[in-house]
Amino acid sequence: SDDGPSLPTRQNEEFRPFIRRLPEFKFWHSATKGILVAMACTFFEAFNVPVFWPILVMYFIMLFCITMKRQIKHMIKYRYIPFTHGKRKYKGKEDVGKTFAS
Repeated sequence: SDDGPSLPTRQNEEFRPFIRRLPEFKFWHSATKGILVAMACTFFEAFNVPVFWPILVMYFIMLFCITMKRQIKHMIKYRYIPFTHGKRKYKGKEDVGKTFAS
């Protein structure tokens, strides 16, 4: 059950450093290529497709739900609520029998 690189636990084990799933250079390289392709597409009229805005909104919501499915399941599992309705108020035991000298 090897979950990935970890620190040695015994004296005779070797150190295995943390290895990222996506190295930083590959990320920036792919992001730069994507931006350059998007910029190049703006120069051609063939890519200027008219879009009905409600369809675009529904497409955005659908993509958001698909990409956030894992995070939303995790939030539901651990009952995480990303917003609050104010601070909780705790009531202590009421001391009815105590009197104060004035």
